[in-house]
Amino acid sequence: MRLWLVLLLLSFPGCFSIKGPESVRGLEGGSVSVHCQYTPGWETYKKWWCRGADWESCHPLIETDGSQQEMKVDRVSIRDDQSHLLLTVTMEEVRQNDTDTYWCGINRYGPDLGASIKVIIDPVGTVLSTSARPRSRTTTSRRAGATSDSYSRNHYVLLAFLKVPVLLMLVGAVLWLKGSQQRLSICMNLSSDLVRDTAP
Repeated sequence: MRLWLVLLLLSFPGCFSIKGPESVRGLEGGSVSVHCQYTPGWETYKKWWCRGADWESCHPLIETDGSQQEMKVDRVSIRDDQSHLLLTVTMEEVRQNDTDTYWCGINRYGPDLGASIKVIIDPVGTVLSTSARPRSRTTTSRRAGATSDSYSRNHYVLLAFLKVPVLLMLVGAVLWLKGSQQRLSICMNLSSDLVRDTAP
């Protein structure tokens, strides 16, 4: 029974998880690198980087081809280190107008997975802080036509169509096994009584 549950959970690679820093800072004219960590199961999926505060306006900038080969478009490069489950995006020759919300994400069938990162470009001469806390929140949504609120909707859909039925099946199996043991115990008691009664 436990093996069946594990296999079911493994059919959803990575438990829909990717995360990156809450924000990164860079100096105008320099480069900024963003590292997004994802969970096992998503290694060969295409990963992407897009710009925009929400999914409706998120503009795709670059995407991997599902391999570990580095891809480059204009001033942006992306590399997927599949052995370390690490997506790295580098923006070069950054300008102050590059300051915006960006997303690193995983392209999959159905809603894409993504984590938002605030990129801040400061003018030359600014002293940068190096503190950037990783985000643990993951957003599951479509890159076009949906908002990050769909993470909650997707959770409830998953709860209704997967978690609750699985839980009910497990409870049913436990009750069935318990009932089978009780029936077997009753049958054995009846059999021993019958043998005792028919004994000479």
